[in-house]
Amino acid sequence: MAMASVQQFVNEIRALYAADADPVEVWPKAKGPMARLLADPELAASSKDWPVSNHENLLFYEDPDYGFVVNGLIKDAGQKTRIHDHAHIWVLYGVLTRSEEIVRYERTDDRSVPDRAEIRQTARDPVAPGAMDIVEPYAIHAEVAGIAGSVAVIMRSAKPGGFNQGRYDLETGRYWESPGVSQIPWPLA
Repeated sequence: MAMASVQQFVNEIRALYAADADPVEVWPKAKGPMARLLADPELAASSKDWPVSNHENLLFYEDPDYGFVVNGLIKDAGQKTRIHDHAHIWVLYGVLTRSEEIVRYERTDDRSVPDRAEIRQTARDPVAPGAMDIVEPYAIHAEVAGIAGSVAVIMRSAKPGGFNQGRYDLETGRYWESPGVSQIPWPLA
């Protein structure tokens, strides 16, 4: 991780964790550093060389002390993520370039059937470069890339892959769990 803006972001997040490691405190305060990172033209230019994601994220950084990770996510035009939650972790999602829609859902069932989840859409918000979304633990959502695709930078409180996250099928009501997205180490020069 050689890019100055990413290193500055990491330093600022580490300082937030050092002051108070509670995500309820860290995540709202992390929006300032993320806004500065999303405004970096060098980072936006470098994203042109990032590969399109297919159930994986680029791993820019994993913190050895606090466990948070910094990821990149690139979607083709109209590409959708499946409806999901991030289990117990916190996520700060920031749009770097292009546009997308963030779709939010809520559960409406009583959770009495293990492999079923009735959900309903509660919001569909278009977002542009610089937009950020704090995704709290177990919040159900999806993203849909705009007509030119989308590029996002993501900070997560823990690296996905070592625990299951919720998956939802709106049409059938099916619910299941599976590991989070794969992490592909990606150096930023």
